[in-house]
Amino acid sequence: MAGMRSPLSVPAGPDDREPGPAPLPEFARAGVLTIAALLAVLLIAFAGRYGYHRDELYFIACGQHLAWGYPDQPPLVPAVARLMSAIARDSVLVLRLPAVAAAAALVVLTGLLTRELGGGRAAQVLAAAAMAVSVITLSTGHLLSTSTFDLPVSALLLGLILRILRTGQSRLWLAVGLLAGAGLLDTDLVALLMFSAAAGLLIAGPRWPFTSPWLYAGGVIALAMWTPYLVWQGTHGWPELAVAHSIASGGSGTSAPRWAVPAEQLVLISVFLAPVLIAGLVRLFRDRARPGARALAVAYVVLLVVIMATGGKPYYTAGMAAPLAAAGAQPAVDWMRRGRARLRTALIAAALVLSLTNIYIALPVVPAADLKTSGVLGLNYDAGETVGWPAFVAEIAAVYRGLPAAQRPGAVILASNYGEAGAVQHFGPDDRLRAAVYGVHNAYWYWGPPPAAAATAVAVGFGRSQLSRVCGSLRLAARLNNHLNVPDDEQGAPVWVCSDLRMSWAAAWPGLRYLG
Repeated sequence: MAGMRSPLSVPAGPDDREPGPAPLPEFARAGVLTIAALLAVLLIAFAGRYGYHRDELYFIACGQHLAWGYPDQPPLVPAVARLMSAIARDSVLVLRLPAVAAAAALVVLTGLLTRELGGGRAAQVLAAAAMAVSVITLSTGHLLSTSTFDLPVSALLLGLILRILRTGQSRLWLAVGLLAGAGLLDTDLVALLMFSAAAGLLIAGPRWPFTSPWLYAGGVIALAMWTPYLVWQGTHGWPELAVAHSIASGGSGTSAPRWAVPAEQLVLISVFLAPVLIAGLVRLFRDRARPGARALAVAYVVLLVVIMATGGKPYYTAGMAAPLAAAGAQPAVDWMRRGRARLRTALIAAALVLSLTNIYIALPVVPAADLKTSGVLGLNYDAGETVGWPAFVAEIAAVYRGLPAAQRPGAVILASNYGEAGAVQHFGPDDRLRAAVYGVHNAYWYWGPPPAAAATAVAVGFGRSQLSRVCGSLRLAARLNNHLNVPDDEQGAPVWVCSDLRMSWAAAWPGLRYLG
């Protein structure tokens, strides 16, 4: 309502560079909050279907080994996973409640960003609705991940920067520093976003923030908050660089060739709503009256170029989706109100309705038994990584229980990736699988090799050549089967019985490490 204050609209201070900025449009509180609430209800309704994602199982395991850093991420998400697991260990819904809250917050922040860019009530509702039905919002709101918090943090950071540029309230750089520091404990992508924003200001202006001591004070705050993670990386040989190289080389299930990154920007929200994003980018480039508009456009281009140059994943630019939608909403509303307004309004409404198909793609709407034939897996890799884990663990447990009595005491489970290891740790007790779990992938490798007394290992997911130099006796005992015919990353993976070791686990461990 009129006069309502928000994180993106705070009173002007005495250090304003532009006294008396024009008042912002009224905030469409009822419409935006209703959309956010409906999204939250939808996400909660589907949160418990299928099961844990491999990354979520890994986050839960990392949460049991709290540290300032891990080879592939900062500490925030593992800490959240530990907290939610402490509340309800076996509840997928509880684990994902922070993701639901973050997605709802992103919708509200998109409405506020639209207001900050001068968009009226109708534009705010349109932008909020577009973000609510977007692939990226539905996906990150369904699974606990680093992107879960990255998107709302990025939207708020950019909104605060626009607020500073519009009002001249330089002290808000302290808030930017605090928020950026918190974001950097979630994902390094916040550093790329801040670099791109700074480049946008240097290239397109305004440049006066670089003369403000408050900006540098905010930078010191952010760096100080990030330092413990940087120290962890430095003292462990900067493993995240190896992880990034693996991703750039196609080592992740969601990696993409560099040339595909620009094209995939069109589906971050929806292919049907891509014109709104394009209109937003064009508007920002053309807008010379609103401080920071052109800098925001340049920042997006810089970020896109950096992601392409480094071989990052296409969704690494998703932090810019909300600002682009916010910028494009008012031009879309203006276009709707011109000649043939009813037809144009119908076209925008149809684009929103058609974008609801994202629910089918991003959320577990299809029964798991029909997933293989639904076409979803071709559009959403992550869907396949949320089914089958209890079945896989039951098969691993059966191999373990089938070991000769002489081998079973002290035998361990050795996993080739963190999904397998995390699943055995989480579901193993349900299958009376009490063997210790070790892994060679990312943080699991850092948690150490099996003890010297472990003469036998049930090894999951390895190729024969990987194990033959360690195992004097190697027997293929089973192949994993999710019993849904879903071709996920574990389907058909071999389960070996490794014994009569050729060398100690400590000697073999350096050669088994996998970062990616």
